[in-house]
Order: sequence, then structure tokens, then C-alpha cells
Amino acid sequence: MDFDPAYLAKQLPALWRGLLVTIEVSAIAMLIAFALGVFGATIRYLRIPFLSPLLWFYVEFMRNTPLLVQMFFIVFGLPALGLTLPLFWAGVVSLALWAAAFHIESLRGGLATVGKDLHEAGTALGLGKWQFLALVGLPLGLRVALPSMLNTCVSLLKNSAMLQAIGLMELTFVAVDKMAMDFRMLEMFSVLLVVYVALVFLLSAAANWLEYVLQRPFRI
Repeated sequence: MDFDPAYLAKQLPALWRGLLVTIEVSAIAMLIAFALGVFGATIRYLRIPFLSPLLWFYVEFMRNTPLLVQMFFIVFGLPALGLTLPLFWAGVVSLALWAAAFHIESLRGGLATVGKDLHEAGTALGLGKWQFLALVGLPLGLRVALPSMLNTCVSLLKNSAMLQAIGLMELTFVAVDKMAMDFRMLEMFSVLLVVYVALVFLLSAAANWLEYVLQRPFRI
């Protein structure tokens, strides 16, 4: 089968709409996952009764079950419990909850590197537990955890392709649909390959830049 640029050009509008959905769902999921990661890591770090063990179970459950199964449960299982989400938000929630579990452990590990001497210095300065965490613990812990958290963001972007399994019309869904109708495998797989490589490259470049900026010493 020969590569047909004319056919590919005709499919670009539909592929573009799918790409926008992929970017939108991934970006929203990343923001939610980061917020949940900071919240969960704080609870785990402070060892808040009841909540900390509950989050431990959540992290272990999410990291040890397939993401696709989690997606199916949110889309097909939750309606049986009386909660139905639109496909877009079901995709956002599934990706965000999956990534948040990894963020929690990454940031908790970063917080664990904050030395005892810094805690003593914070106490000497009159900083309370929450003040120390907000002003010292989280900024330093985030520096350590950032590479792992950014790697999770890259994985989230790539895993957004799984959303085609629940019927969300993102990039992979559109490409697979075109292959099923027109049997033009070469063109569609080429698009998927190039687009995902470009997206991951751009996200990785932004992540590396952010890591470089945050690793520089603070200057007053």
C-alpha cells in the first residue's frame, strides 16, 4: 500500500479536532493530578490519622491495577452506582487519578529528603508545622521529586491514547476510526507516530527547562 498524501490532507481537519481533545484532556488531567499529588503527599508526610492509611491504600490500588480497567470502571461501573460522567470528564478523571497516585509517592519521597536540621531551624524561627511545610518542605521536596513527576506527566500524555477504548474522540480514536472505514493504515499510523513523538518531545523539553530553572539557587 502506497502512502497517499492527498488522502491524508483530506483527513487533517478531523485529526486536528482529535488532537485538540487529546491536548485538552491531558492538560486538565495534569493540573488536577498535580494538585491531588501535593494534597496527598502532604497528608502522607504529616501522617494524619485515618487519611494517611486511606491514601496509602489508594496509591497502592491505583499503581497496581491496569489503567484501562480503571477507565472502564469509571465509564461503565460508576453509572451502576448512580454516577454518570460525560466521556470527556471520565477521561480526565481516570488519567488524573492514575497520575495523582504516582505524584503522591514521588513528592512524599521528596519531602522525606528534607533534613532534620531544617526542621530544627524552622522551629527556632517560630514556624509552625504547616508554615514550615508550605515555605520550606514543599519547595525543597518538589525540587527532588520534579523529575519523577514530570516523567509521570509524559506517561499521562501517552496513556491518553487509551481513551479511544471508551469512545472519547481524541486523536487515536479518530485515526483508528479512519483505518476501520478506509483501510488506510500507513497514513494513520504515520500521523500517530509523528504527532505523539512531537507532543512528548515538546512536553519533555518544557519539563527539562522547568527542572533547570527550579534547580538553580535562589537569589534575593
